[in-house]
Amino acid sequence: MNDHPADAPPGCPAHGGSDTTVPPAPELFTWEFATDPYPAYAWLRTHSPVHRTTLPSGVEAWLVTRYADARQALADARLSKNPAHHAGSAQAKGKTGIPGERKAELMTHLLNIDPPDHTRLRRLVSKAFTPRRVAAFAPRVQELTDRLIDGFAAKGEADLIHEFAFPLPIYAICDLLGVPPEDQDDFRDWAGMMIRHGGGPRGGVARSVKKMRNYLLELIHRKREDPGDDLISGLIRASDHGEHLTENEAAAMAFILLFAGFETTVNLIGNGVHTLLGHPEQRARLQRSLAAGETELLATGIEELLRYDGPVELATWRYATEALTIGGQRVAEGDPVLVVLAAADRDPARFEGPDTLDLARRDNPHLGYGHGIHYCLGAPLARLEGQTALATLLKRLPDLRLAGESADLRWRGGLIMRGLRTLPVEFSPEAGTGGR
Repeated sequence: MNDHPADAPPGCPAHGGSDTTVPPAPELFTWEFATDPYPAYAWLRTHSPVHRTTLPSGVEAWLVTRYADARQALADARLSKNPAHHAGSAQAKGKTGIPGERKAELMTHLLNIDPPDHTRLRRLVSKAFTPRRVAAFAPRVQELTDRLIDGFAAKGEADLIHEFAFPLPIYAICDLLGVPPEDQDDFRDWAGMMIRHGGGPRGGVARSVKKMRNYLLELIHRKREDPGDDLISGLIRASDHGEHLTENEAAAMAFILLFAGFETTVNLIGNGVHTLLGHPEQRARLQRSLAAGETELLATGIEELLRYDGPVELATWRYATEALTIGGQRVAEGDPVLVVLAAADRDPARFEGPDTLDLARRDNPHLGYGHGIHYCLGAPLARLEGQTALATLLKRLPDLRLAGESADLRWRGGLIMRGLRTLPVEFSPEAGTGGR
């Protein structure tokens, strides 16, 4: 990968210096990097904190890796979410954003618009996606969690991604959106195509996105005639001072809530279980806490798992609307900027012992769900699902263990998300039967 360290110090390989105390610049976006990107991010924070690189797609962009710079960039109004501000070619612009979302029906969503449209749409959507609705949904999340574990508890083995972490948020968000049960397996298939191939060939992804888009438009039309107590009906009813969501805006909002809402939770559960299995003392501490009926460590633990190896590696695309400076580095108008949440959340300038997992960590303002006006709207639901999933797994399958070696696991390709392809586990079958 052709990288260009920004403001590299003397002795850095970019200057051709002879100081051998500075390690060579890491190679980014390889399979080895995907397995463990954190050493490379540590190098970038130290030697090239705002780093210009060529992405696997061929697009050049800036990577922001320090915590303070990341918070600044995430809240900087001069960094637009609108791809129209990208100074690159039409071909380059087509390689940003969500695969398959080129149609206008899906472009007007919270991830790629700015104020005042963003303010209006977020306000309208928030009316239908309230914390009270999420809290009321807790029993359903528990029901789905137990039902999925029931499906493999007697086997003594499972792929926790395919059999648990993936279907749980799909069925949950489908229930919230108001997708009828008989149609939810179609959503699972479409979402599966996107999550498996999001970083690869886009033909199948685009077809799945098209099917999902057409279905959502049809479902919105049906719910206009026969609304219910669900999120899509709420989007249709949402209004503020005479402003209403158009049908295309409602479809785009439903799509992005599904797309962003399920994959982050898949990765939160998968990465979280993987991390706990690799830290047996922390896992045992959490299990003792749960056995005692305590929930405080579970709450802080989810936040620590989000910080330590979170589901979103890079924040979604931003584009400089004017020349600006980030971390001492000049960024030209029209340049794409990617904030590396995974690097910022391991910054020793902000977190004590950043490479140490501490489920009881208190001072933990991680950026796992972003910062500023684009902070993840679905974060409360993801936290609910993550806490429910991990607590139930650890209580029902107390001797859960990795089947095979951690080094043999493969991480999905792609730029924004960080998640495992599979997570094979073993456990005592008896521990998963009648355990509720």
